[in-house]
Amino acid sequence: MSIVLSLHQLSKNYGKVQALQQVSFDVPQGCVFGILGPNGSGKTTLLGIIMNVLQPTNGNFTLLGKQPSNEVRKQIGTLLETPNFYHYLSGERNLEIAATIKGVSKADITTVLEKVNLYERRQSKFSTYSLGMKQRLAIASALLGNPDVLVLDEPTNGLDPVGIAEIRNLIIQLANEGKTIIMASHLLDEVEKVCTHVAVLQKGKLLNTGTVDEVFTTGDSIATLQADDLDQLVTVIKTLEGVQKIQIKNNTLQVHFDTAILSLKSINLHCFNNGIVLSSLQLQKQSLESKFLALTGGLTVNH
Repeated sequence: MSIVLSLHQLSKNYGKVQALQQVSFDVPQGCVFGILGPNGSGKTTLLGIIMNVLQPTNGNFTLLGKQPSNEVRKQIGTLLETPNFYHYLSGERNLEIAATIKGVSKADITTVLEKVNLYERRQSKFSTYSLGMKQRLAIASALLGNPDVLVLDEPTNGLDPVGIAEIRNLIIQLANEGKTIIMASHLLDEVEKVCTHVAVLQKGKLLNTGTVDEVFTTGDSIATLQADDLDQLVTVIKTLEGVQKIQIKNNTLQVHFDTAILSLKSINLHCFNNGIVLSSLQLQKQSLESKFLALTGGLTVNH
């Protein structure tokens, strides 16, 4: 799998303030990569460096396998802040101006308007758009030129639940079309719903990175099991890999595992192969928020 973005010990200082501290990670092609952290964690600084708005103090990075340059960045659609659309012009006219500024063809304006579900309102003035529509027009602008990679900074920031759902569905749709999406967010719920990979930042430091499942796997999965012969069930379960603790409560076995990836199928198959037919089996996993709090040592992220 190709690497779209590769960071190597990237740092950024503002005087004595370290906004980024030796951050390194890779973004695989075709993923939805979330850069997660609260305000002040360095997310926007990181995206600003990638898109040449800021210069790093130390470290380097590659884009699309090349050294960053204006030519390479032209292959990336960006939404670092709400574009300065003209309020008295229509959505379509604003995109025509954006295409001219970017130096890309205006031929796909209709296509991007349809993609963000604004074609029917293309002649309406920007001032009449809801916040969600304005954000979707901004994403339409980022899609001009049909880039394979999108960089979005807090794409749902300030939106109501309906607007958040619209942007979320749009991101999922674009990902399904094969685009690589790099998005910064302080919303843990958004990362869970749309991202395949994540990097967690706290005060400029990278805490962890990988797939969402990998990063938020912190152990303490609990399975509850029932069978006719609990004593035999205990004996069999003890031989299952990853068992940390076994408790019996109300004729039900509670089994704590040291991994959060264990599946119901693997537990059931192990029991069946050892002569136990389970009458009940449930797997409880930590919520994503619990895992995040465990990872960050109690740091909270706004919902």
